[in-house]
Amino acid sequence: MRTRGENQTLLPPGYPHAIDQRCLLAYSETGLSHLDSVMPSRPIAVEKRQHIIETAYILFKRDGFHATGIDRIIAEAEVAKMTMYRHFPSKDGLIVEVLNWRTDRFKRQLDRLSETAMTPDEMIMAVFDWHERWFESPDFHGCLFQHALAEFPERDHAVYLAVMRQKQDLQGRIREIVAQSMPEGRVPYIAMTLFMLIEGAMFLAQMGQGKEAIDNARKVAADLLAARRRQ
Repeated sequence: MRTRGENQTLLPPGYPHAIDQRCLLAYSETGLSHLDSVMPSRPIAVEKRQHIIETAYILFKRDGFHATGIDRIIAEAEVAKMTMYRHFPSKDGLIVEVLNWRTDRFKRQLDRLSETAMTPDEMIMAVFDWHERWFESPDFHGCLFQHALAEFPERDHAVYLAVMRQKQDLQGRIREIVAQSMPEGRVPYIAMTLFMLIEGAMFLAQMGQGKEAIDNARKVAADLLAARRRQ
């Protein structure tokens, strides 16, 4: 007979065993947990608003924004309709919050990259490497922001504006890195070119060409930076 604690996990009564198993999955190098592909468990002490956001995120990236109804999110999140509408009076508002949450998470992932002792060129290559790992992960469903832009093309729409903020943030981060080792007059051109390489690779990755796309994008980026050093 096993003694108490031997090969056992002490969990609160009624805590789902499946969740215990999922929690044993390690985080990937990208910082994107394999739990991303698993619907979050029903919150016990977790703040419900965040739980709704994370549940909606999984559904939106997998099935699309227009195709995912509020009732589906309520059912998957296992919350009352009143709870949903108390936190998110409109679906568009929920979509914006999901995009903002994903933007903040991506910023933190880039911050972790910048904490390592790298040269500016190495930092740029690390961003391309991060995208390669993401493209190769089983959870890759394309860029959530590109999808949102396709479904909400109106330039004054709140979702469109949330997408623009994320893309501008990424461009700004690239400019900051490039500016550390490049004459000021060259920074906008180089930064925009690197940004377009990343965005193009993401689009091609959705078509099943992620490996070839990111390899070529990284090579062009390296050649661009090397040419700058020779000037």
